[in-house]
Amino acid sequence: MRMPAAMLATMALAGCALAPAPARPPATMDTPAAAQPSPTAATAATAGGTSTDADHAAGFAAWRAAFAAQALAGGIRPDTVRDVLGNAQWQPRVVELDRAQPEFTRTPWAYLDSAVSAQRIAQGQATLAEHQATLDAAAARYGVPATVITAIWGIESNYGSNFGSLRTVDALATLAYDGRRRAWAQSELLAALRIIDAGDIAADRMIGSWAGAMGHTQFLPSVFLAYAVDADGDGHRNIWGSIPDVAASTAHFLARYGWRANEPWGAEVQLPPSFDHTRADLGVRQSTAQWEAEGVRPLDGQRLPSLASASIVCPGGARGPAFVVGANFRTILRYNNSVNYALAVALLSQQIGGGAAIAGAWPRDLEPLTRTQMQALQEALNRNGFSAGTPDGVMGPATRAGLRAFQRSVGVAQDGYPTQELLQRLQAP
Repeated sequence: MRMPAAMLATMALAGCALAPAPARPPATMDTPAAAQPSPTAATAATAGGTSTDADHAAGFAAWRAAFAAQALAGGIRPDTVRDVLGNAQWQPRVVELDRAQPEFTRTPWAYLDSAVSAQRIAQGQATLAEHQATLDAAAARYGVPATVITAIWGIESNYGSNFGSLRTVDALATLAYDGRRRAWAQSELLAALRIIDAGDIAADRMIGSWAGAMGHTQFLPSVFLAYAVDADGDGHRNIWGSIPDVAASTAHFLARYGWRANEPWGAEVQLPPSFDHTRADLGVRQSTAQWEAEGVRPLDGQRLPSLASASIVCPGGARGPAFVVGANFRTILRYNNSVNYALAVALLSQQIGGGAAIAGAWPRDLEPLTRTQMQALQEALNRNGFSAGTPDGVMGPATRAGLRAFQRSVGVAQDGYPTQELLQRLQAP
């Protein structure tokens, strides 16, 4: 006879109050103290009064007991529910970070200055040399260049020096109880418990960021279950301590999402003076031969790389550098859906391998719009008949389309890049 999940949950958690608290991650894996989530940070006041950490902790404990039934029903072993979920700890700083909406945005050049710094390039070259055989083995197995694997490693965790210090179960349990995406966090928490159940890693060694990303190349638990690889043959998939597993898992993810061996990510290009910047969009795809026929030229005076389905991207608008990008660039976007991120990986891998840096100049005189200013721009676009969707202070496809329509109306390059000048023109009486 099958015991009801609720009864099993009660039994599984019955001894939790007496169980010793799990050990914290070792200090060598900590990020600088100023950047660390503080486990003692006070929670914000609510409309109904001031909620203390003790209030939240009590609610968290009740939620944890209820979630145990779902974990058991999902096939998690009772001892894992008792010893791991039962010892999950409320982390108020995780909630603060999840709810935070930064007022200031970063320009593409500010992001790339940091992500593809001279120090990171040099360290990437040293890391590649140190682990050459391991990275080459992953490259040969999955067709993803060792330089690309190394670049992702560098951007995600600075080559393993900073991949977070929070227990993943704590972070995800906190988000599942009190986060913006509770259903998602619950699903990832169940995935994390399955990883522990399978014996790949102990709960106290499963550490990562406040948002649940884990290990050297920041896999979410669900991604780990689908793509992590035991490359060193020890019977465990260990993206925290085994560099062969880290390299192979990262390459496997990219390969499964369509990485094309022996095809470049793209190249920096020179656009013709008459280029229509509404076509600088990842949704506009054609062969590089067709782009070349339209006057798009590589900076080195040779031919464009042969790409069957290529797009033009101009992250800094019409005044900034332009790039032709292909299928592998889009695959990098599956790792992190940000053009700036994908460009950082592409350029870092290129320079780790001895290739060129960006030749074009960024429009560094352009100040970024704050979130409040971006919302004002969206409101002004809507008010003037250029639909930008719901004003939320975040640049998205609807805002870009509305901004391009406004740019067309005033006879300037339709690059959809938000500037202080455009905001002032929109707000002018």
